[in-house]
Amino acid sequence: MRIVLDTNVLLSGILTPHGAPGSVVNAVLDNRFTVLLDDCILLEYRDVLKRPRFAFPSHYVQALLEFFEHHGEHVIAGPRAFGVADPADLPFYEVAIAGAADYLVTGNDKHFPQEPLVVSPKAFVDLLRSRE
Repeated sequence: MRIVLDTNVLLSGILTPHGAPGSVVNAVLDNRFTVLLDDCILLEYRDVLKRPRFAFPSHYVQALLEFFEHHGEHVIAGPRAFGVADPADLPFYEVAIAGAADYLVTGNDKHFPQEPLVVSPKAFVDLLRSRE
């Protein structure tokens, strides 16, 4: 399975590891599926995880970023005229479309066009459970 992981799910999964976002992040780290990304997504992961207010240890952030760099599938997603509510969400949608993702997992599912590709962390966890 191929997914795009929105930064808000990654961050929520780290901060609250026992909820649905935590389950998604744990499944990613267990290599249960391929995470699609590009340089814009990696840069956003880095910028958010290094914010002083989260105070994550630098070695932890570095290990996560290296995981995504080595285990993620890099996609070249050119700019497209997709309608999304928040322009900051556009790179995630562009990568999902260009990389033929099965799902874009986001806590902001209402910011994206309504389609089966875009799911919340809880909906994604429910999908995973239904396939087991």
